[in-house]
Amino acid sequence: MYVPFHSLPDHARIWVYQASRKLTDAEAEEVCSSQQAFCKQWEAHGQALHSSFKFEYNQFLIIGVDEGVHSASGCSIDESVRILKGYHSELGVNFLDSSQVALLLNSEVKLFPRLELKGLFESGQLNGATRTFNNLVATKADFEKQWEIPVEKSWLVKYLPKSSLTV
Repeated sequence: MYVPFHSLPDHARIWVYQASRKLTDAEAEEVCSSQQAFCKQWEAHGQALHSSFKFEYNQFLIIGVDEGVHSASGCSIDESVRILKGYHSELGVNFLDSSQVALLLNSEVKLFPRLELKGLFESGQLNGATRTFNNLVATKADFEKQWEIPVEKSWLVKYLPKSSLTV
């Protein structure tokens, strides 16, 4: 059962999927239409899931389920991933590739290969105040408060030069 994202409770379970590239507005509309149709019929063990989604920056698909009503099962989660895999063949975009890290530069999402991050921080092109995305948030409340964070408060802190860290 589709519900508006804002109506999901703070404890709703969240999955954040990052696209391998920014989608066009038309592609984003296609994904949103597909996700709404999916949420309307999404079930776990024959029970409708109170679910929703939102699409941010034409780059991130956020899916939520109110597990206070009914929990998502392994099979139902697999079904949501199957939909995501379909976007790869339909749109040429991969929502399951974690080889790139998203950073927010000048209000625009930029993707960087993990292997290049150390050099970018050492050169000063990126720093601890650079905004990144914590795609491992687990609840709607965490998504709203801890999804967009500075690098210095993320797992990327390990790439910061030692001289830039405050003790």
